[in-house]
Amino acid sequence: MALVLLAALLHASWNALIRSSADRSLDAAFVAGGAGVAALAALPFLAAPAPASFGFLGASGVIHVFYMLLVGAIYARGEMSVSYPLMRGSAPLLTALGGALLLGERMSALGWAGVALTSGGVLGLAASAARRGSAPTALAFLNAAVIASYTLVDGAGARVSGSPVAYTLWTLLLSGAPVVALAMRRRGEAFWRHLRSRWNKGLAGGAANAAAYALVLQAMTQAPVAAVAALRESSIVFAMAISAFFLKERLTPARLAAAGAIACGAVLLRLA
Repeated sequence: MALVLLAALLHASWNALIRSSADRSLDAAFVAGGAGVAALAALPFLAAPAPASFGFLGASGVIHVFYMLLVGAIYARGEMSVSYPLMRGSAPLLTALGGALLLGERMSALGWAGVALTSGGVLGLAASAARRGSAPTALAFLNAAVIASYTLVDGAGARVSGSPVAYTLWTLLLSGAPVVALAMRRRGEAFWRHLRSRWNKGLAGGAANAAAYALVLQAMTQAPVAAVAALRESSIVFAMAISAFFLKERLTPARLAAAGAIACGAVLLRLA
């Protein structure tokens, strides 16, 4: 599960990059575009995914377009310490339920305890943060459903692709181009002005995005989707640290307690 923890750190990092921007919607588009560029550079060196995964790829590309658009909209309205746990915290339970119903996966009691503890911790963290300020709650929970959807689609698609990394990169390429095209159309000259000053950060964030998701999908080929998705939510611990030290957001005892619950849940998942 070390791959998933590294992915969690990378995921929190590119989210913080967007949140630190003066124009979060455009930076979300740049990260999506940067991930597409990274994919385009690497795909010629990888075997193509199996045709059985093409349907999953198409569905995932569409879902990821909505995901990145929502990320930009959410961070334009709320702090990372509130919005991030709202988005990530409710997704594992949805994913676990979907994995059981759609993929026929079964987890041990210890595994389910880990899912519950991890999810409860991030939701408790979100509740604590929400009491201190406003957050785009409806959008965040909508994106949680989007996250659960692409997790299930990509968990199944990666397994039949024969090449999880190539599958990931195609997903990012198929979603990155439409997100950038939409931003260009909607923002016009502002798009090009912002690009001149932030193109390097978009590429860095995109590379982190691509690496994070490739690591997660690789893990999903070796472990239950629900377990991987829940352990991935340890990204909330990294996100809180980044929020405190780099974004200068305050950590309260309640937030730290919730982060501890996440860590315990991750241990249970590792032992399950």
